[in-house]
Amino acid sequence: MKRLQQWFDLIAGISHDEHARLERAKAIFGATGPDVERLQMPACWRRSSRVVVH
Repeated sequence: MKRLQQWFDLIAGISHDEHARLERAKAIFGATGPDVERLQMPACWRRSSRVVVH
């Protein structure tokens, strides 16, 4: 199957460098981003209170 894919790539003009760039792009942009679940709660509820009562 890999051999058939290699032949197709040669016919279509897709080089090994193009595959390497695609894999690098997947590694960079395919990673999961920051956890935005906490941002669903309003910021005023996420902050700790700064008022100290003695």
